[in-house]
Amino acid sequence: MAAKTSLPMTPVVAALTAEWATLDALATGLSDDQWAAPSVLPGWSVADVVAHVIGTESMLAGREVDARRDVAALEHVRNPIGELNERWLDHFRGSPRGEVMAAYRDIIAVRTDMLSRMTQAEFDDDSFTPAGPDSYGRFMRIRVFDCWMHEIDIRDSTDGSAPVDPVPAELALDEIAASMPFVVGKRAATPKGTSVLMRIGGVVSRSIRIEVGDRAAAVDEFDGGDGSADVVLSLDARDLARLAGGRRTADHGRVVIDGDRALGTAILDNLDYVI
Repeated sequence: MAAKTSLPMTPVVAALTAEWATLDALATGLSDDQWAAPSVLPGWSVADVVAHVIGTESMLAGREVDARRDVAALEHVRNPIGELNERWLDHFRGSPRGEVMAAYRDIIAVRTDMLSRMTQAEFDDDSFTPAGPDSYGRFMRIRVFDCWMHEIDIRDSTDGSAPVDPVPAELALDEIAASMPFVVGKRAATPKGTSVLMRIGGVVSRSIRIEVGDRAAAVDEFDGGDGSADVVLSLDARDLARLAGGRRTADHGRVVIDGDRALGTAILDNLDYVI
């Protein structure tokens, strides 16, 4: 069993509340046409993306809602999590924009208060997460990643602008990096003895290094230095998020592959690990 992830509460909560504020400002600044426009996510409008964030945070606050129709029958709903998400979207569809944003601000205030009352011990407690059993803190880092990805979705669906706040982006990339050994080792079936370097740029810059032994693992450095990597993938943080989320805006052509091109392509083909 994997070790439980222990994360300091203050920076995770700060990143999450910063991302919530960014989403509020971004949604508020949209024109009515942009608000109602189709998003990059199948079957969802831009307004639906905001409703999805409301729904997930509402679930974490213990709130429930009934759908107005059989959402499980929709073509883009493929699993129970998708059905749960769609209930909240269906609940808000047709609601005036002002009501949706009021509901967003209400649940964000509730969740901010909940997090402000938590202790570090509670943050470290066992929890269900979308990545399996782990700590509540890990779940909140996943929330940073998810909300940051939806910021990109909204931007990609409207003016194509890029995120500018490095605080949530850093935590989002921490979460992506935690899944890269699984992607490289298991999903891409990278051979034992292989080393993979991912160079990330954009709103934040970092290098992710994966060595494949009996299992794939993240390392701080390779024995032979970065020049010994069998394959190097260089890409923008936004493109990494798009690839991880299986977005239709993901484009392999924006990724520079150096070294073993076939292996690099296999990794990119299997980067869409998000449910």
